[in-house]
This record gives sequence, structure tokens and C-alpha cells, in this order.
Amino acid sequence: MSKLRMMGAVARKEPQMSGKSSFVFSGVGRWAGILAVLGALALTGCAAPTVSARVTSFQQWPTGVEGQTYQFVPADPSQINNLEYQSFQDMVRAGIGATGLVEATSGAKGRFDVSFRYGTTQTQVMVRRPYDPFFYGGYGGFYGPRPWGMGAGYWGPDWVDVPMVVQRNSLSVFIRDTQKGGAEVYRSTAFILSERDDFIRTMPYLVRAIFDNFPGNNGAEREIQFPVQ
Repeated sequence: MSKLRMMGAVARKEPQMSGKSSFVFSGVGRWAGILAVLGALALTGCAAPTVSARVTSFQQWPTGVEGQTYQFVPADPSQINNLEYQSFQDMVRAGIGATGLVEATSGAKGRFDVSFRYGTTQTQVMVRRPYDPFFYGGYGGFYGPRPWGMGAGYWGPDWVDVPMVVQRNSLSVFIRDTQKGGAEVYRSTAFILSERDDFIRTMPYLVRAIFDNFPGNNGAEREIQFPVQ
């Protein structure tokens, strides 16, 4: 099992989605390819697989607004009449119940404007892998007897850190209060790292992370783990 060690920036690509399944299939299931930032994905031989999201939130949430109404507002013109955006909007709508807000009826103006942005970019991480002399051209022998302490014994493989390109899947949600001149009262961004481009499968977990323990502390950054479903 590779161990995530650190992150580094590489060339980014424009946000894109893929309808093709690209998560790695393994003994623990189709989601085994999801990585979590700073090594937070817990996939082991005996533990249930989990998905980990990194969340940063800022809020000045008003009191006594339960039952108030909201409407979705596109974050940019490209989201208008966009079927992909409408599909993700349904996911955000399902998660926004944690705020206590209710969607305004068609034609009515709600108090809060809700918008969101999403996408995937490439980044690079360092992963720790067992040293393979046949792949890296090193010394002969992988496992075997090696000097250890006062006598000889069997020792496991050496480990090396190697770079790996992964996908950074992100969702940002913004809520503005029209009764306060459109002031932003909630902003949250969550991201999950995955080995391959499969944003659609990460989106439900990103939505859950955004509204988990809403509204949370202002300026809070935390890591949330969810069991794979």
C-alpha cells in the first residue's frame, strides 16, 4: 500500500468532468483509488474503506433564519442551461437542508442566494512505495537475509518516495444574504484527491463535507472521513 507523503504543485488543467468510471478496482472495492490529502484515506486490509475530504469554511451566519428561503444563482454564465450543472445542483439541494433554509417556490424571491463552483485539476504528491530493484535498477534481492542487530535475520523491503500525479476534485459553495446587501454569510471549499479523473463519484462526498456540522467555526479547516457507500 502506498503512503502519501507530501504535496507539490504542477501544471493545472481546466475543470473537466468524465462520465467514464476510472477509480481503481481492488480487494477493498471500486473506491480504493481515492486518495485523501495528507494521507488521510484509510484503506487497509482489515479496515473498511473510507473517503476523506479536506474542508475550509468561513461564516458570519445570521441567527433565527431557520425556515427562510433561498434560490440558486449561477456562479458564471457557463452554468446557465447546463445539464451537468443542473445535475450537481440537485446534489447540493439535497445537502443544503442542514442550513435550515427552504428553497423558494418558482417565481418567488428568497432571502438567500446560493451559488457554487466545481471542477478538477491536476496536482502532484509524493507516495512511499516498496523499493523494487528490478524496476529501479538497484541491488539484487528484494526480501531476504540481511544483517540485523547481533545476528542475521529477515528484513522487509526498503522504501522510496516517488512522485505521482493525482486529480484534485473540489467544490466551493457561497451563500449571500440579500437582506444585508448581498453580503457573503457562508463560504466553504472541500476537496478530495483521486488517482484518476472521476469527479462525478466524488461529488456526493464533497457536498456532505461542505454541510457537515453547518455552519461550523469561522476560519475552520478540518478533515472529514466518510464510509464508502
